This record gives sequence, C-alpha cells and structure tokens, in this order.
Amino acid sequence: MAAMSAPTVRLATPADAFVVGGLLFDFNTEYDTPTPSAADFGDRFNALLTRPDVLVVLAEDPASGDATGFAFLTLRPTPYGDGPLAQLEELYVVPPLRDQGIGTALLTRAVGEVEQRGGIEVHINVDEVDTDTRRFYERHGFTNIQPGEDFRMLCYLRELT
Repeated sequence: MAAMSAPTVRLATPADAFVVGGLLFDFNTEYDTPTPSAADFGDRFNALLTRPDVLVVLAEDPASGDATGFAFLTLRPTPYGDGPLAQLEELYVVPPLRDQGIGTALLTRAVGEVEQRGGIEVHINVDEVDTDTRRFYERHGFTNIQPGEDFRMLCYLRELT
C-alpha cells in the first residue's frame, strides 16, 4: 500500500461502531489473540460510543475515506483531582500504513480530547517485550517511572470469571 497524506482524525460516533469493531478484530487476529467476532465488537462499540466515559478516535485516509486506525479510551473518576483519569485501552494502525504518522495523529488527538475533558493523566499498559510500542509512547512523553521516583510502575491484573 502506498504512503498516504496526513490522515483525517476525528471522534467516532455510533455510526462508526462496526468499522471500529472490524479494526479491533484485525488487531487481535494480527497478534493471534483470542477475540470476539468483528460483528460482536461492532455491537459492543455501538453501545460504548453512546457513553460519556468512552472516547474512540478514528483515523481515515482523506482520499478514500477508509479507516486506517483507531484509539479507544475510557475515562474514570479519581479523588486525586477534579478531572478524570484516562486509560488508553487500544491504539491500532493497519499494518501497511504504519510508520507514516497515523499513530502519532491518533495519540495526539486522543490526549487532546482527554485534556479538553479536564483529564489529569493518561494511563497505558504495554507488554514489556514490545519494545517498539514502548519507544513510541516514550517518544510521546509517557514513562513507566513515577514522577520523582527511580523505580518502574507495574500493572497487575486478575481475570474474573
């Protein structure tokens, strides 16, 4: 796929739910992650995109209108500030279009949207072995060191059934 000009980056609406669902399905299958179907994701995003605590930023090719990537964030309240904390749940760019600034455009818009909502932090979980992704976020000002400290922050998880 040839390089494209700067993407159109906008907030997704419920009308985009199945496009976003398809992108998330593609992301999961690219990395052999067990995944619901694209249609199931579309149904879920159809509901999620009506919520005020959910943001999806969608990148599109300005010439064709084809979706080229997305960022999915959730917002949650905190007693440590007046605004919400944001969690960047997913950021994905279609493989042939990577390294063309689409991820940066998505992340920049996503962080800007959180700031406009009074957000105080954006959190991201990244696999330790995923050095390219870690470099990407570090290049954009993210760190895994608590400000003023000299040790790494860790994320713990427990699956609930």
